[in-house]
Amino acid sequence: MPPPKDVVKIAIQMVGAIPQLIDLQQTKPLASVLKDVCDAWSLPNAEHYALQYADGRQTYITESNRGEIKNGSILRLTTSPDQEAERLYSGIQSNNSDVKTDSLKKLASLSQDVTFAQEFINRNGLKKIFCIVEEGNDTGEMLAHTLKAFMELMEHDFVSWETLSAAFIKKIVSYVNMNAVDASVQQLSLSILENMVPTSRVLFELVKKEVTLDRLLTHLQVTNAQLQLKAMALLIALLLSATDAERQEMMDYLREKNIRQFIHKLRAAGGRDGPLPVRAAVCQPQPARTSHEDLHGSLLTGLRALSLRVWPCCLPPVAADEQRELLQSLRQTAFESESEAPTSNFSTERRRSLCAKEFRKLGFVNNSNPAEDLRRAPPGLLALDNMVYFSRHTPNAYSRFVLENSSREDKHECPFARSSIQLTLILCEILHVGEPCSETAQAFYPMFFGQDHFFEELFCICIQLVNKTWKEMRATQEDFDKVLQVVREQITRTLSLKPTSLELFKTRVNALNYSEILKLRQTERLHQEETLAVPVLELRERLKPELLELIRQQRLLHLCEGTLFRKISSRRRQDKLWYCRLSPNHKVLHYGDVEEGVNSPPIESLPEKIPVVDMKMLLVGKECPHMKEKSSGKQNKDVLELAFSIVYDMEEYCLNFIAPTRYEFCLWTDGLNVLLGKEMTSERTQTDLDVLLSMELKLRLLDLENISIPDTPPPIPKPPSNLNFCYDFSHAEQ
Repeated sequence: MPPPKDVVKIAIQMVGAIPQLIDLQQTKPLASVLKDVCDAWSLPNAEHYALQYADGRQTYITESNRGEIKNGSILRLTTSPDQEAERLYSGIQSNNSDVKTDSLKKLASLSQDVTFAQEFINRNGLKKIFCIVEEGNDTGEMLAHTLKAFMELMEHDFVSWETLSAAFIKKIVSYVNMNAVDASVQQLSLSILENMVPTSRVLFELVKKEVTLDRLLTHLQVTNAQLQLKAMALLIALLLSATDAERQEMMDYLREKNIRQFIHKLRAAGGRDGPLPVRAAVCQPQPARTSHEDLHGSLLTGLRALSLRVWPCCLPPVAADEQRELLQSLRQTAFESESEAPTSNFSTERRRSLCAKEFRKLGFVNNSNPAEDLRRAPPGLLALDNMVYFSRHTPNAYSRFVLENSSREDKHECPFARSSIQLTLILCEILHVGEPCSETAQAFYPMFFGQDHFFEELFCICIQLVNKTWKEMRATQEDFDKVLQVVREQITRTLSLKPTSLELFKTRVNALNYSEILKLRQTERLHQEETLAVPVLELRERLKPELLELIRQQRLLHLCEGTLFRKISSRRRQDKLWYCRLSPNHKVLHYGDVEEGVNSPPIESLPEKIPVVDMKMLLVGKECPHMKEKSSGKQNKDVLELAFSIVYDMEEYCLNFIAPTRYEFCLWTDGLNVLLGKEMTSERTQTDLDVLLSMELKLRLLDLENISIPDTPPPIPKPPSNLNFCYDFSHAEQ
């Protein structure tokens, strides 16, 4: 007979005593349970004790979280949170340095528990920590434990950051600004300031005044990757909290200091899978205007390259007079010799007609008012900025482009302005300019660190590529979209090669001419068509089960190796790590918290277990409990796509995951589906299956190269009219 659902079988330990095995009734008050446990060990004053998980984070058991206790859990009888808070409150005031250090270390550990944190704060424990920091008598390990405890206590949001005193803040700032300070103290100090800055304008101004940009740049040059990361996080927090004018001033100063070199080194030190979380460095376009100045501060760090959360740079709309001047400068640069003819004697209508004619030669659709062509956003006025940059920095190439096409027949000319607007839009789409910041982006283009105006320089290369491809295709106005599709493919294929400089990009993209694109397309089409023959399709179906089994085994092996996951709290801090892996016999999932820097902990060090037989189902995306709890406004789309949960046990508990990458998400969801006896549904499964099928088919059909495979098998010939051709063995025997 199965046990009641409100009863769980647990073990309770106590130092120096024989463990108790009890049936915990969840309907029974916790105080009564503690009384029974203490009576079994003859302990008086049961109210001075509490139950705590023996493994993992060692969270205190309360009435609110007791429902999370599972069958087989190991608990420990320990001092109650209020008694422990009182003891540590006295310990951190001790004159004995050993006692004080031990108390602060224990405080930093226990402060992660919300029940203990509330008890300690209710005793004005935070004020005592403020005093310890403000007095400045502690250093080294003792100070690090103090700051760690402070961070953990503030994480629970019981106390506002705005209540911090100026003396406390200045002391934290001093640890950041001093050279002879322990690295762990500086890391914690930078984290405190990072969390403090966004909470109020007053705190932002105080930190901005006390922590100079030069000091943060100094921290970016150290060899300690964690210290670099914390310094970068504070720099980003300051930029995000600044006003537009302050942000522009800060970015101008950072550009003077060539911040790119520090960021590039920081990213290079972290590596592709290093300690730096990769985020897309893009900005939000403003209605009817997306200017290169708007992009400069964000794109400066490299598109999809570094751990930067970039802001929308809000510039005032461009004045109509300025826009008109830029358009006229385009016209005058292209038709300078023609513009030298005296026009003073021309009537206004005549001058307007001449301008309209020249704007038509430039490729504007609305030649009487070319500003109308720029109303589309994106790309908005970013296209105009690119055209002006091209005309001013490469005037010969600009004039050659315009004059060469204006001398052709109307249907064969490549419209410069229309091409520029469409090309700017293509570049924005390829580089994800204007999209929300991504938490998981991986692409990194080192060539964008070469110069300040790399977006405009990239445009200059690509607009000349448009003209080159137009001539190679012998295109007409009707082929405009086809030409731009080819150009998009040329740019995309070249970027996929990860060129290290714009010069290398220019060489490769120009080598990838229209004829090469046709060859690549034809090759890809032939590969695709080869797999569509009926006999080949039948062979594919026969091979599928064997290859799918191979993929299943690979997924299970990956789960056995395990993966490091990050915990994302409501404050979106990603400092806490946990590891999960499958046992070699594929029967138990082991998981538990790990420290930073631990890549592959042994399975014995992971305290929590989930038997595979208890797993009920797999949830992904919005179905996950930890995604439903978050408001849709704050929830990042990329994080949502990486979320999955395991529902297990009769109580339908959930173990929630957020995969570090889409690749890990696919492998884990596939592996869990295999354990549940279900089909693998990720896109990675189909990709792997296609690759394996393609390789296997090529090996099987190697002998049939250059031989056309018929769609139907050849007909079976009619049987012979007689079988006289068979040898008669009877004569041989005689």
